Amino acid sequence: MGLNPPGRDAYAGLIQAALAEDIGEGDVTSTVTIAQGLRARGTLLAKSPLVVAGLDLASETFRQLDPAIVFEVRWGDGAHVQPGDVIATVTGQGRALLTAERTALNILQRLSGIATLTSRFVTAAAGRITVLDTRKTTPGWRHLEKYAVRCGGGTNHRQRLDDGVLIKDNHKQLAGGIRPAVEAALRAGHGLPVEVEVENLEELDEALSAGAPRILLDNFTTYDIRLAVERIAGRARVEISGGVTLERVPELGTTGADFVSVGALTHSAPAADISFEVEAA
Repeated sequence: MGLNPPGRDAYAGLIQAALAEDIGEGDVTSTVTIAQGLRARGTLLAKSPLVVAGLDLASETFRQLDPAIVFEVRWGDGAHVQPGDVIATVTGQGRALLTAERTALNILQRLSGIATLTSRFVTAAAGRITVLDTRKTTPGWRHLEKYAVRCGGGTNHRQRLDDGVLIKDNHKQLAGGIRPAVEAALRAGHGLPVEVEVENLEELDEALSAGAPRILLDNFTTYDIRLAVERIAGRARVEISGGVTLERVPELGTTGADFVSVGALTHSAPAADISFEVEAA
């Protein structure tokens, strides 16, 4: 399955705004120290083991300040690289490269950080359970951060609220409970997947009796997850959420659940360590 990278229309405006935020009235330092017209070559270099994500955005960042840049990719999105590996090079006007440097790195480090953390979770899952992301993303950047999850080998859950029905605690509260919420969702017949979050085995029984086709076990112990999977007995797909750490994933993969969703992939991924080194071309 391909990575399906976002098209330029999905990020060009975001990058334009990010550059405007950083540049303000102009890059004073580069203007006073770098000769106009001087050409330079910059190297994006991995400083730690990481999974690459966001090269199209990095290229676009430089290109918005110098449309004539040459951006050469050595290791594409989804590639696993090691310290010292050259990820890509960019050649163009020296002032433009220096002005765009921080914005390009911020984006590339953020998305590569998400891809790298996702890859670690997927490796820990060892094919025994599918690693999902969540909607805990940076506002305005969800499509990009979820793309980074795919670069790391993870699977996207819902992109938006119109992708499916996910009945959580506040929905249950206002709907009058699990059964009326699930029955209303199934009765609506929108053709969307229906999932309900349960917080204990009693709620699980109610969800099963209501015919929920997919059940989210929220903050269950591993012992209770095993009990829940046995009780479900194939009548519904099973997702685990809450309290999921990298160290716990191998154990969760042995419970018989189908999915594990991890908000940390997008809300807590550390930035990847990437440098940008420039020399006269």
